[in-house]
Amino acid sequence: MNLIPTVIEQTNRGERAYDIYSRLLKDRIIMLG
Repeated sequence: MNLIPTVIEQTNRGERAYDIYSRLLKDRIIMLG
């Protein structure tokens, strides 16, 4: 069992937690777009 690092993002509706890989992918999509 390996641990996946997660990112916690503060939003105006609370906190959102997701894994670092989807976060990096989202940033890459934003940069490419």
